[in-house]
Amino acid sequence: MNEVEMILTIIVINITYVSLFTIRLLFVMKGQNILASIISVFEVAIYLIGLNIVLDNIDKIQNLVAYCLGWGSGVYLGSKIEQWLALGYVTIQIVIDKNDVEVPFILREKGFGVTSWEAEGRDGNRLVMQVLAKRSNEKRLLKIIENRVPKAFVVSYEPRYFRGGFWTKKLL
Repeated sequence: MNEVEMILTIIVINITYVSLFTIRLLFVMKGQNILASIISVFEVAIYLIGLNIVLDNIDKIQNLVAYCLGWGSGVYLGSKIEQWLALGYVTIQIVIDKNDVEVPFILREKGFGVTSWEAEGRDGNRLVMQVLAKRSNEKRLLKIIENRVPKAFVVSYEPRYFRGGFWTKKLL
């Protein structure tokens, strides 16, 4: 293997390894333990192959640089894959002016489950909505809110556990 081929091989191996590492970690965090275990078999095999190549040629700085570049690129690619998969759910809390009472109905018509209540804010009465959605629908929901009530206060977070409610049957 010539020098250029070795550098490219090390970069590709590390991109693949770190991307798989990121995906495996995501599956562990989402409770998909069997899938995470299967991915880990391929992850460690690729890691050992790459590490062996680098350690056999550790005297060449370009191989270490390639290893580091592959690692950083793998982190980037793994995060992009995670965003693309958008596994799990998101809870979005939306606070708007109390006069926009039709917003919960609009969101429900678009297929979102909405729990709403009146609240008091610094500048007067507000309407607070809590929406549970699949992460894959988060951007669509945020776009609806941005178009309908651009001055809304929006907080998004991932719930670790939820149970009950009529809409959770549709989520699972």
